[in-house]
Amino acid sequence: MPGTGDKLTHLDETGAANMVDVSEKSVTSRVAIASGTVTMRPETLELIRSGNAKKGDVIGIARIAGIMAAKRTHELIPLCHPLMLSKVHVEVEPDDKLPGLRVTATTKVSGQTGVEMEALTACSLACLTIYDMAKAVDRGMVIGDIRLIEKAGGKSGHWTAADSGTGGT
Repeated sequence: MPGTGDKLTHLDETGAANMVDVSEKSVTSRVAIASGTVTMRPETLELIRSGNAKKGDVIGIARIAGIMAAKRTHELIPLCHPLMLSKVHVEVEPDDKLPGLRVTATTKVSGQTGVEMEALTACSLACLTIYDMAKAVDRGMVIGDIRLIEKAGGKSGHWTAADSGTGGT
């Protein structure tokens, strides 16, 4: 099922990739929330939780990596606009049920285009950093469930994964 439009916005009439012109769009407050998980052995989670991982504070470093990644999204994803982000918040929470860590990234901007890719990039890089910092003790960790949970602002308004039938929380 199509999303908010009926065509891909990053393709011109000939099918060539291009950066979308947002110059005529209104400046609005825009927020996006993305989430993901890193599933691991219970012993690995305990090692991270205790702060005794060989490479240091896994949760703190993952949080910083996510923030840095959000700020550089336009350098990593070819057709993304550079944005003056007003907020990037990355939460990394232990979850014994996984077992593992749940990552949630929130991004905000007052601008002419959304911040979904920045939230997804922050979440992805925080998860990758967790893997990198703990891989010496658990190469079998699984990064998963990275997805947009919510976005607000702009012409398309408010959207949640829960309301869309795509399995949001």
